Amino acid sequence: MPNEKKRKLLTDVGRRIRATRKEQGLSLQELSLLTGISPPALSLIETAKRDVRVSTLAKIASALRARPSAFLEDENAGMSERSADSSAGYDIRDYL
Repeated sequence: MPNEKKRKLLTDVGRRIRATRKEQGLSLQELSLLTGISPPALSLIETAKRDVRVSTLAKIASALRARPSAFLEDENAGMSERSADSSAGYDIRDYL
């Protein structure tokens, strides 16, 4: 995954985690108690300074009573034209 796309993904995931945490009125300390993940580690995830593992994302999602996928993609956005048309195939240059 190109660095720009990875940075955007991490930023979006962190932003969604933070927004969900705040909507539920939880502090980093409280989410830490629910997940067993330290507050500094949670902060690094929310600010896109740490790449979150799938198992860590699952712990966070469980504590926030959300599906892990809710943090991975914008559920309000539709599929892109490219992914909607699976017959288009892949262009390896998109991944270089």
